[in-house]
Amino acid sequence: MKVLGISGSLRQGSYNSAVLRVAQALAPEGMLIERAEIGDLPLYNEDLRARGFPPPVERLRRQMAEADALLFVTPEYNYSVPGVLKNAIDWASRPPNQPFDGKPVAVMGASTGNFGTARAQYHLRQMLISLNAHFVNRPEVMIAQANKKFDEAGNLTDEPTREIIRKLLAALQDWTRRLKAG
Repeated sequence: MKVLGISGSLRQGSYNSAVLRVAQALAPEGMLIERAEIGDLPLYNEDLRARGFPPPVERLRRQMAEADALLFVTPEYNYSVPGVLKNAIDWASRPPNQPFDGKPVAVMGASTGNFGTARAQYHLRQMLISLNAHFVNRPEVMIAQANKKFDEAGNLTDEPTREIIRKLLAALQDWTRRLKAG
């Protein structure tokens, strides 16, 4: 099973990118999580799209279409998703053949605050539901106070957090199989 992981953060020391690396390491047997690059996408502009998708957008759309499922790992900026993640979704969702339609999706996120990206995750769900993505509902992985759960090298040291990530990945694997069989 091929999963495309998308971090909504471009920062080198990002907790969310670290969470995606943890997910890659914890993926259940039979699941491979590939990481998408979204930092090189131009800002969405319909005039630019009318001339054809730029190569970085083509790459992202192809990766999404070829993936069996998507895994978003998002920080929370101003109570919502980061602009870079919204930009990637805007580009990918344009016709023809937008790749979210019917796609299994899981979401998680980490923040140094007490809400663990809850608001951003709910906004992401609102956006992708309109594109007919099919979310894993449980478990919800909202990693609060991430600065206390990672060491200086960016390694996740909190075992309960590692366990809930394992459970989300298992749920995504099960959900993807169920949707394909159905």
